[in-house]
Amino acid sequence: MITRLRGAIDSATALLTQAGIDSARYDAEELAAHLAGTQRGRLSMLAPPDDAFFDRYRATIAERSRRIPLQHLTGTAAFGPVTLAVGPGVFIPRPETEAMLEWAMAQRIPKPSTIVDLCTGSGALALGLARHWPAARVVGVDDSEVALEYARKNAVGTTVELLHADVTGSGVLSDLDGQVDLLVSNPPYVPEGADLEPEVLDHDPAHAVFGGPDGMAVITAIVALAARLLRPGGLFAVEHDDTTSSSTVELLRATARYEDIVARKDLTGRPRFVTARRSGGSS
Repeated sequence: MITRLRGAIDSATALLTQAGIDSARYDAEELAAHLAGTQRGRLSMLAPPDDAFFDRYRATIAERSRRIPLQHLTGTAAFGPVTLAVGPGVFIPRPETEAMLEWAMAQRIPKPSTIVDLCTGSGALALGLARHWPAARVVGVDDSEVALEYARKNAVGTTVELLHADVTGSGVLSDLDGQVDLLVSNPPYVPEGADLEPEVLDHDPAHAVFGGPDGMAVITAIVALAARLLRPGGLFAVEHDDTTSSSTVELLRATARYEDIVARKDLTGRPRFVTARRSGGSS
């Protein structure tokens, strides 16, 4: 890597480390690559940057040191097979959710199929699943118009349908009652008052993060909604806080409309989501 650029990245790494950022080296390199219009792995191949580049880089690193999310500075977030436009006002998808995406993509569902992503945000799960099943009808639902603006941008050129609706309300997607083959959701689930990183607490929309005093308010509504939308044998997956796995399992069992209920872990080994199958019997 070019000597001056290497030195700038080293200095940036030290500054970000001092700011409490665990991924300091990665972020320093990623921001350098973003400003240079290249990929992080190709930084060593760059022509020597000019002074204007280093001025921009120092300013951007200063913003990151104030705990502005990396994804807000680059304007994108990688999620599974897709790269999403993100920014202020929309929840930034996390790598932990990719475990649920991988589970979903490993399932066998009928063709043609109908897939629903509740609390779609930037469209992460909907777009990942649409990429995997291009012939499926995929519907993403969110009650935030700001989030849906990002989702619409991300969905350009795809067949993903987006709906502005509150998943805790009545009658959502009533035209799909008993017809959905796969329903996934990464809803607001953090218990109120939880200790969060500044990137989440100060920059992710609170409405997309917190799920009531115990984190279960929206999950409870989604479990009931999924029971209405899924066909008998349809598959369900919902993400939850790492403290509420057992509560989510118990909720699904109490609903008496699900079977094959399994608590699953994310890539770090933490409890992250629960999957189930809509039972074939009547409630």
